[in-house]
Amino acid sequence: MQLLRSLAISTRLAVQSPWRKKQIQRLCERGEAPMSVLFYHRVADEPANPWTISKREFERHVDYCRENFELISLEEVQRRLESGHSPRPSVTFTFDDGYSENCELALPLLIRHRIPCTYFVTTENVRHGHPFEHDLRLNHPLPINTVEQLKAAADAGIEIGLHTANHVDFNRVHTAEELNKEIVEAKFNLEEMIDRPVRYLAVPFGLPEQMRPAVIETARKCGLVGICSAYGAYNLIGDDSFHIRRFHGDPEFNRFRNWLTYDNRKNLRRPTLPTEDVLNIAPEVAARVRQPELAFS
Repeated sequence: MQLLRSLAISTRLAVQSPWRKKQIQRLCERGEAPMSVLFYHRVADEPANPWTISKREFERHVDYCRENFELISLEEVQRRLESGHSPRPSVTFTFDDGYSENCELALPLLIRHRIPCTYFVTTENVRHGHPFEHDLRLNHPLPINTVEQLKAAADAGIEIGLHTANHVDFNRVHTAEELNKEIVEAKFNLEEMIDRPVRYLAVPFGLPEQMRPAVIETARKCGLVGICSAYGAYNLIGDDSFHIRRFHGDPEFNRFRNWLTYDNRKNLRRPTLPTEDVLNIAPEVAARVRQPELAFS
């Protein structure tokens, strides 16, 4: 089944290639080239969970992106969105969760090629070394990044970002206290761990139902400069630069190429984010932000 699907995607890409190239050419001429932001979780040869990509396939992804795209940081994505000018199609690499095996090949590979990357971690897993709940449910606990690994990665040029304190599902958060703990306090705690500013938050699961107004407002008020979703979308001129859209670095290479080969029809399927929220978070978060020492109490 997977082979047939891959063949179908490859055939569609070949047939649509001239049309897609024309789309890109027109966008580049207008300074509106799409910005693709990829997210990965774990690069390892032991496929212990469905969000693992092999070392060989990840290297293939990196090589493909180096050959075909400009590789830029999240900060540069935002700068282009804010300036209203994106001259060339670009790709940005990000990681979620914080698996220790990423220090074996993935991060050294990006560092060696000087490829910008933001690496999002859950602070409580790093602090205590506890495996992720989603891996425990698969009966396959996996090693977590240590503080020392994160510091070394940051020293080498990898930006460390926040993935909440406990990999929380914001669709199930109903109190200001919990939202504050997962974002505001976690940000200050991570900054204390790595002795560096933390600028970006990647929302766990990252679907529209997790991208709630209260979550976005909390991220703004505690000093974060951007928030990342994960429901599959390009970043296009005219989009809000605070919300960075991402799609998965699919281990199936033809699916990966299909997403990176810009197709405007995908934009027609972009979901609308919620605009109302029952949780009025702003006053309490504002008070916490003015007193950051409370994050460590």
